[in-house]
Amino acid sequence: MMAEASDIRAPAGATAWRPLLTALLATGLASCGGPPESAEQQLRAWVDRGHEAAENKDRGALVEMISPTYSDARGNSRSDIENLFRYYFLRAGKIGLLVSIDDIEIFDDTAAQVMLTVAMGATTDSVLGFNADAWEFELELEKADDEWLLVSGRWNDVGDELR
Repeated sequence: MMAEASDIRAPAGATAWRPLLTALLATGLASCGGPPESAEQQLRAWVDRGHEAAENKDRGALVEMISPTYSDARGNSRSDIENLFRYYFLRAGKIGLLVSIDDIEIFDDTAAQVMLTVAMGATTDSVLGFNADAWEFELELEKADDEWLLVSGRWNDVGDELR
């Protein structure tokens, strides 16, 4: 028997994960042929692909963008984030993102820090019928086997200190 969307309960601490989910929804993997891309071009394509995957609610593609060793200061692991995607995608209707890459720092073409500002809107079954948020993110990525993977992140509401 299938559970109704209204029967689904948020995992413990889900509201604390919401900003990270937004950031992860805004990221993706670069995979295209042609001439070799610079590390910055690869990272920009990574963000674009994640943006598209998030708006299409493609949880599998988003989870593949996260390192199996992901951890953050809030105690989240890759499986915690996967469970959050599952919950959020079942609860949200259409998802829309506005993503701004504020800064990209690359270290020896194998590690990077990406600063993002992300505005997210989603249709919901709430009283208003939609939800909107704006977050700032500091994402840490490593390149493994020619793919960029998210290894950690910090985030908070726009204007607040990252944690």
